[in-house]
Amino acid sequence: MDTIVILQQTLDYVDEHITDDITPECLAAQAGFSTWHFCRVFQWGVGYTVMAYVRKRRLAFAACELASGKRILDISLKYRFDTHSGFSKAFRRYFGCSPATYRLHARGGRPNPPSLPRTNDYLTGGIILEPIFVTLPAVKLAGYVIKTTSSDGENSKTIPAFWQAYMTDGRMDKLHAERFVKAHDEYGVCFPEDPQNGAFDYVIGVERKEGEAVPDGYHTCAIPPASYAVFSTPPSNAEHFVSAIQGTWNYIFSEWFPKSGYEYAPDCVDFERYDDRCMSDVGKVCEIYIPIVKKKN
Repeated sequence: MDTIVILQQTLDYVDEHITDDITPECLAAQAGFSTWHFCRVFQWGVGYTVMAYVRKRRLAFAACELASGKRILDISLKYRFDTHSGFSKAFRRYFGCSPATYRLHARGGRPNPPSLPRTNDYLTGGIILEPIFVTLPAVKLAGYVIKTTSSDGENSKTIPAFWQAYMTDGRMDKLHAERFVKAHDEYGVCFPEDPQNGAFDYVIGVERKEGEAVPDGYHTCAIPPASYAVFSTPPSNAEHFVSAIQGTWNYIFSEWFPKSGYEYAPDCVDFERYDDRCMSDVGKVCEIYIPIVKKKN
């Protein structure tokens, strides 16, 4: 049987037994592999270690169940977290807020099932987990800008080249050493294009402190406040990182948007955010923020 088919059956099994005691050994037995071989194949095909994936799916199920009104402690125990505090820490790391805060905006229902065959069509090198939803205030940036165009795929060449130059010609080190830097996560932002010629500004920047002077030579701008669907790219090595990012973008607009019940929010911008997870040679991940509004009936 094809490996992708076997792995998809494993993912389906995880969802069907999400509250059970799931171990690499039991999943390997289901797949008909030795545990060592199964763990290697799973990480290759899915992009996560077995138990890291199971943990993320349990958090996704728990997040949906927060809308039910059940006690957070009961939900945490149901999804096999030993303590309320352990669940809250894991939840905050994954969703960026506490379970109590997320409950205010929680959606009911079962999380959408993951599909390896579908995401592999986009050459992402691993499965894309469903997005989280956040609302952010305006983010003020300082950094560097280029003007490019979407015509003939020009942006798919100029933007990676812009990043490569930024990381190797000294501008990255110079930017991160400035006093105005509030946080060192890097943003890659596409500002609205000119409808006449498809040209748009692309900015590489970091968040700047309020009231701190920004020297000449830097470009300053602001990401407007918005609600976002936030996608994490599949963990990948340095060689496949750009492909994982581009594949995730393709998935968002080709697969996710048509079935999501959302549309792109007007007068907003999308962006990529790069944090410490991008620094290693393996397991590199970035986040893609898509501004959204509910579709009108």
